[in-house]
Amino acid sequence: MTARVPEEVAVGARAGDPVALTRAMVAVPSVNPEIEAGGAGEEELARLCAAWLDGWGFQVDLVEVAAGRWNVVGRHGGGRPALLLNGHLDTVGVEGMTIPPFQAEHRDGRVWGRGACDMKGGDAALLAAAARLADRGHGGQLIVALTADEEHASVGMEALVASGVEADAGIVCEPTELAVMPAHKGFLWAELHVRGRAAHGSRPDLGVDAIRHTARYLCALDDYEARLEARDPHQLLTAGSIHAGKIRGGSAPSVYPEECALVLERRTLPGEDRDAVISELLELLDRLRAEVPELEAELVPGLGRPGTEVPTDSALVEGLLAAVAEERLEARVEGMSAWVDAALLNEAGIPALCFGPGSISLAHAAEEWVPDEEIQACARVLERFGRGFLDRT
Repeated sequence: MTARVPEEVAVGARAGDPVALTRAMVAVPSVNPEIEAGGAGEEELARLCAAWLDGWGFQVDLVEVAAGRWNVVGRHGGGRPALLLNGHLDTVGVEGMTIPPFQAEHRDGRVWGRGACDMKGGDAALLAAAARLADRGHGGQLIVALTADEEHASVGMEALVASGVEADAGIVCEPTELAVMPAHKGFLWAELHVRGRAAHGSRPDLGVDAIRHTARYLCALDDYEARLEARDPHQLLTAGSIHAGKIRGGSAPSVYPEECALVLERRTLPGEDRDAVISELLELLDRLRAEVPELEAELVPGLGRPGTEVPTDSALVEGLLAAVAEERLEARVEGMSAWVDAALLNEAGIPALCFGPGSISLAHAAEEWVPDEEIQACARVLERFGRGFLDRT
């Protein structure tokens, strides 16, 4: 994990310093190839993390979950209780970045580069905490799972869950600015295909404008979102939402567009049913058909992930808050606006929440960074919580 950084950083990374470890990880490109063609993927970073965990006495499995896509699973100790610490190894692409993505610069008390915030700072913090726990001894079983493809389809977490991993609690170290986040939204993608009739721009009697028909659906989303906002709010996540993420259609200014496609994203609250959300989107379309009989359109549901939550009065939430407070940090509970792999752990029966360094507002940013102090604090909190959790009888 150290060939791409200065020797003093390499020494710190090997010794388990989480800031040095963050720099070492940022210096290894792990762009998700499903997001950016030619992306390096996780293999190099996964192999280096596996070797690092092995050096700290973990039993390590390096698992190829898809062609060229790798998970690392390290175990220390055995039996129960079992605590799972999770992070993802992949990052989004680097197009549009205004800083060097992989130089892992260190200035102003921050580590800079692609993945620094999302989420190699969190990965480094959990690795450092795991190393300290292993070095000083602990009860139960500590599981470190570094997974592939969270930024696209979560094939890494799906493979981990399918392997039958068992734990009594999970902490996903996504960027939360050290807030404890036991709830996050889900999402559903859907594509609306609208058909018109191509004709010369001078023949309105023959043409049917697919783009204008699509605009009717777009306008209907305003009322739909207002109704979402009027529903009883979630205590941490407020309301669901919907937006149009992409639109394509038309061929030339002088041609009535024959087709138009609109890609939608509906952000959902924990407990919202996928089929019910699809029915709501179809209901909007049915209303428009009643108003515009010539409207021809089809709604095609796509990838969806559920929202998730762990009760705020659970032992996991209260225990982590106590560890935060014991480190003289502000103990606070908030909701995570993004979807993360914690949902899949919860579906598998492993109560999981998010806690990590950095701000989600800097994830995927042109200038991505994570503060040293939050990386260090996260590692301390995870070690403190882990010791109390694993040493219980």
